Amino acid sequence: MTSSRTMTLLTALALVAALAGCKERRDPGFQGWVEADMIFVSPDESGRVTKLNVREGDVVKVGDPVYSVDDDLQQADLNQNNATLANAQQAYDRAASLSKTGSGTQATLDSAVSALRVAEARVNTSQTRLTRRRGFAPVGGTIQQIYFREGEMVAAQRPVLSIMPPGNMKLRFFVPEAELPKLAIGDEVKVTCDNCAADLTAKIYFISTTAEYTPPVIYSLDERNKLVYLIQARPSRPDALRVGQPISVFFNARTPVAEKR
Repeated sequence: MTSSRTMTLLTALALVAALAGCKERRDPGFQGWVEADMIFVSPDESGRVTKLNVREGDVVKVGDPVYSVDDDLQQADLNQNNATLANAQQAYDRAASLSKTGSGTQATLDSAVSALRVAEARVNTSQTRLTRRRGFAPVGGTIQQIYFREGEMVAAQRPVLSIMPPGNMKLRFFVPEAELPKLAIGDEVKVTCDNCAADLTAKIYFISTTAEYTPPVIYSLDERNKLVYLIQARPSRPDALRVGQPISVFFNARTPVAEKR
């Protein structure tokens, strides 16, 4: 009788362990996707794109030239202001000379000084406008997209292209309210995706304080109509991921990947 009870107990324990192992193997984690905060490079003033120094996918460093916009109007403005500056300089030189001999008045000299300073300021402004007709990479990263090609007109403040710095890549996923206490800023999570490396991890840097019922993008039907919170994390190896790629996130770095059938 004792042996029968022992056997029954062992069988029950084995069944529980098997069910637990099965559940662990089927654990799908939390579904999410890869996003990135792009850096958009735009001209200050409208114009026609005359040269593109890069193509989509190129890697650039800070300060690399990426495009040029026609500068005829800015060059003409600079030439005009240089001529005005030359006249203002001559007027100041005459006023200063007359002031030294006592033939000129202080008011005339003050007016000449003021006109000279205004002319110098306008030349500096024109020079800056001319220089900024060339776009340079403000950050290092990969050219993600080009919006205007050579010969096309681009409006002021409209981006000619976008750059994706590796550090700006992020993972976005949603977790149910019941799972929220298990997470904290700085926690490391495991990340998996199709045909990705097995050692991908990410560090949580944002946990939303506002609940959502329907996430803007979702990959799992089971997550719909639940009270969920947005979580964002920075991947440890951003070069191994692609923007828009679906991913699975596990709280435990040793959590087995769900088996595919």
